[in-house]
Amino acid sequence: MSTSTPTIPTRCELCGRTEVKTTEHHLTPKEKGGTFLPTAQLCTSCHKQIHALYTNGDLIHMELTTISALQQDPQIASYLKWIRKQPSGVQPKVRKSARVRGRKR
Repeated sequence: MSTSTPTIPTRCELCGRTEVKTTEHHLTPKEKGGTFLPTAQLCTSCHKQIHALYTNGDLIHMELTTISALQQDPQIASYLKWIRKQPSGVQPKVRKSARVRGRKR
């Protein structure tokens, strides 16, 4: 997850909600060579959800390195369906998946 500070409230490129604080998400994780590759401005909720569901290795292995690919992923798509109905001020609690926590299912 990027450690950059939130920017001026704007539009999340993943969920499309407006008037939300965004952070820079490296579509290809920096540790996987994405330092100078494209980034996206995501609301804090979407950014946290991506990293709660997937490790940086998962994002590469599953080819989730574009906004379109993220939106088409079944787990992210389910989350997006819900978050798009939420007011911009909603900051849901995020729980890391078992895979991200390092547990086997």
